[in-house]
Amino acid sequence: MSAEPNLSVDPASSTAPYEQLRTQLAEQARAGTLPVGYRLPTVRALAGELGLAVNTVAKAYRALEADGVIETRGRHGTFIAAAADAASRAVAAAARAFAETARHHGLDRKQAEAAVADALRAAYGAGSGV
Repeated sequence: MSAEPNLSVDPASSTAPYEQLRTQLAEQARAGTLPVGYRLPTVRALAGELGLAVNTVAKAYRALEADGVIETRGRHGTFIAAAADAASRAVAAAARAFAETARHHGLDRKQAEAAVADALRAAYGAGSGV
């Protein structure tokens, strides 16, 4: 694969360097610029390339892995994960957390479903068919 991450970190930005890196990699993975299965540079290599501390890059990689954007395969390296899988896992986890919270607070199923429908209308617009 000839894809290469196009990354830059602005030291003058109010956004932390790890967050700049995390955001850029996540956007490039979602856009397909970095395709599923693309092997990312090692933490040390990327830190050296960008002039960042190793811990800064490691923090960005940990956040991306927690979000399901990348996956680490031990000594084999770190790769872009399947975006749809990551999105599905994140939404499923959020749905489970919502259901548990709604039940904990005494909402019945109909009330919980109405809350979800309201939230989806707000997020997607009134004409979304929800």
